[in-house]
Amino acid sequence: MAAVTVADIQLHPTEVRIVDRLSESNSKAKVSSEPSDANQIALLQHDASFQDLIGPAPKHSLLVSTAGSSNNPFFHEACVFLPEHDELYITSNLLQASSSANFPTILISRIKLRRTDRLSGDDSVHTVEWAKMRPPAGIDMPNGGVNYKDGIIFCAQGNASSGTGGLYYMPRGAFPVPLVTNFYGRDFNSVNDVVVAKDGAIWFTDPIYGHEQDFRQRPKLPNQVYRFDPVTGDLRVVADGFGRPNGICFSPDETVVYVTDTDHIHGDGTKDPTRAATIYAFDIHTVSDTPFLINRRLFAFAAVGFPDGIKCDVYGNVYSGCGDGVEVWNPTGKLIGRILVPGGVANFCFGKEGEMFLCAEQKLWRLQLKRDTKGALLGV
Repeated sequence: MAAVTVADIQLHPTEVRIVDRLSESNSKAKVSSEPSDANQIALLQHDASFQDLIGPAPKHSLLVSTAGSSNNPFFHEACVFLPEHDELYITSNLLQASSSANFPTILISRIKLRRTDRLSGDDSVHTVEWAKMRPPAGIDMPNGGVNYKDGIIFCAQGNASSGTGGLYYMPRGAFPVPLVTNFYGRDFNSVNDVVVAKDGAIWFTDPIYGHEQDFRQRPKLPNQVYRFDPVTGDLRVVADGFGRPNGICFSPDETVVYVTDTDHIHGDGTKDPTRAATIYAFDIHTVSDTPFLINRRLFAFAAVGFPDGIKCDVYGNVYSGCGDGVEVWNPTGKLIGRILVPGGVANFCFGKEGEMFLCAEQKLWRLQLKRDTKGALLGV
């Protein structure tokens, strides 16, 4: 597929609104969860500590948009940043077929970033080169992803055939390598998100969204979280009891695992506000050199919509894509601020020195926060 170049990307100052928490809780007037300008990003500060993260002059830019043209939701999940190459890899939402002869599909976008002079201290992105790619063989209906070695691990949700789906390592410029494709002979449901621990173990979630979206076979396993050791081949279930386990990440010191439960929405589009829109936290307890998850607790409930992708910064603050954009909690579960993005955010990632990339279905945004607000995953 032909690449598209978007040049002359403009950088805009980001509106910051300070919310008095006590007044908000006592007032009948609802605090808006949308920016004042529907074509821009805004920030809601609920706690003074949020100011330490966003800095005195946050800025943002719209990198790519399909709104008003194809309107296709190309910017949905994965959102993996490769700092060595200044590239983003993003998976689309389900794309409907253009004819009855084809099936719905999911594409991968590669976004090459071109920056201004870094020596001057201004390293904002002025141009992007956007290439849409069909997933390589094996990576059927890709969703989440994470940095791994010199490439990316992609979650393959699989298709209607048995024997498809799982985790695939895609080295940059090489063919994908299957890592784990079944649970002792049983197909996974539709692997959704993944994170890699410092010891090399791979943790991932497996909800049943693929079946509900009519591209995956009937589920053969519960909605669960798994840990896979690529050295020994050990594969274990580490957590269950979810409606729809979705995003997953570690605290910076890897003593806590956070998992989002998006049972609020099912794959057929059904929504129920009485179901989980929740982030659960687990402590990692090691027995005989083997990690177990203990002390399951409700860490946070989304203010708007449901929490999808999730990341921590180097300070231990927790960020999750929600119906209003990205909501941010401190390590105690206090909501300290929100990044308001029109239409909400499914997933996102940190880039270099305080930048974030936000996937909003038809739009891909870049937000520049304080330069030392960095993601725990890369720490760049």
